Amino acid sequence: MAVSPQITDFHKEEESMKTLPMIRMAAIAAMISFALFGVRPAAAEAPSLALAPAPVAMTVCGNASVLTGPLAPPVGAITVPAGDNSSVNFNQAGKTFWFAPGTHTLGTDPYGQIIPANNSTFIGAPGAILDGKNLNLYAFTGQATGVTIEYLTIQNFGAAGANNNEGVVNHDAGHGWTIQYNTVQGNAGAGVFVGSSDVVQSNCLTHNGQYGFSAYEDNGVSNVVIDHNEISYNNTYGWETAQPGCGCTGGGKFWATNTATITNNWFHHNHEGPGLWADTNNNDFDIENNVFSDEENSGIIYETSYNALIKNNTFLRNANVSGPTNPGFPTGAIYLSESGGDSRVSARYQTLTVANNMFTDNWSGVVIWENADRFCNSPADTSTGECTLVNPRVVNLSTCVAGTINNSPNYSDCRWKSQNILVNNNVFSLTPANIGSNCTVSNSCGFQGIFSNWGSYPSWSPYQGQVIEQAITFSQGNVFSNNTYVGPWQFMAHDQGVTLTPAQWQAAPYSQDAGSSFH
Repeated sequence: MAVSPQITDFHKEEESMKTLPMIRMAAIAAMISFALFGVRPAAAEAPSLALAPAPVAMTVCGNASVLTGPLAPPVGAITVPAGDNSSVNFNQAGKTFWFAPGTHTLGTDPYGQIIPANNSTFIGAPGAILDGKNLNLYAFTGQATGVTIEYLTIQNFGAAGANNNEGVVNHDAGHGWTIQYNTVQGNAGAGVFVGSSDVVQSNCLTHNGQYGFSAYEDNGVSNVVIDHNEISYNNTYGWETAQPGCGCTGGGKFWATNTATITNNWFHHNHEGPGLWADTNNNDFDIENNVFSDEENSGIIYETSYNALIKNNTFLRNANVSGPTNPGFPTGAIYLSESGGDSRVSARYQTLTVANNMFTDNWSGVVIWENADRFCNSPADTSTGECTLVNPRVVNLSTCVAGTINNSPNYSDCRWKSQNILVNNNVFSLTPANIGSNCTVSNSCGFQGIFSNWGSYPSWSPYQGQVIEQAITFSQGNVFSNNTYVGPWQFMAHDQGVTLTPAQWQAAPYSQDAGSSFH
């Protein structure tokens, strides 16, 4: 896990195009209004700009039309009465349990929990609450497969500061679980753990102690769907403050997950960490039609990972809390750290593409970074014990060492690369006054970036000096193009000491943002 490092002329338009900035701004305002409030402009006022419709930030939390379960038990279901359910036998394969209205508890044992059997279903009636009373640590545990949990409010499992890096619902990352139409709130750790072939959809994941959800298994997670959830106000404990530099907070966190579809969610107001964090050897992510708003850190961090499509999302007011604390390093709405496309890692996509998104009043835009000192076996690699996913039979922890790392293919494949990143057809809008007086160039507000640091560590590193600064900027296929910029944008390339105007960014040797417009 890692955190951001701490280091201290516009196109002329033809006469007929002078109204374009106003039209684009109108389009942005209209789409944002629709995204957040479901309000469309009147037909006569609709702007004539060919952009994909902004995703709708659907409210799940408190939405009875989404979260209300059946009034009566389904045919054949076992009725679970309100009260102390610690004596109920929930471990019955293929059975359906209907929780009657009222509060359900699991006794006073910290390990009082529900251990489902295969293909069992748990359904909440209207007003059914499963409450851990801050006494029980976990709600649903075990290795059963095919479990369904729906229409329950699941709350107060674990005391404040408990369950660090653990989950309350699906604690053991069971496979093939469907978790839907639930409110998971006020729990310690992660509200939901995600295992292989799990579907997490239409839930309210809010005010949990560490994450709304987290995906982790010892052997990696695969084939998961996160869809139509509202993920908000998580990390109430403040784990980054309790454990500085832990890199362990946010709305949702993935580790070593292969093939994930994250669509139609609303991530907002999560504390300290980003809305969505893919950290270490994730691959093949489809992140589409989500809204990321008012995250204290970035909307998305994609770190030491591979091959993703980030498309048709809306980013509003992200990183405006963390951005001012890290002057010299722009904190982006999207932060791509040692990540990119690599065709040797099998995926639906062979690039890391950021396309057709709308960015409004975030601290910065898309920041592409590669730490020259971070590679397999380096002491600077905070993902301890992990190596890259490319060519693992040849390039691994045994071969990425002093004396052999300089040899081919180790020299190339021992490091995670920010490469083959395409940032195109996005709208970036920035009004510094909407962010605050601290949104200044000197504070690294309002930047796009492709840069690295001077390599210096460890002594046996073959990537010292400008090696990675040159590579990420000029030879790793990272391209901005055909974007629309509204506001006073600046650009950072090669290293943190280089600040560029739009004209300099577009000119040689950087040659970025061909076909883009600036207003």
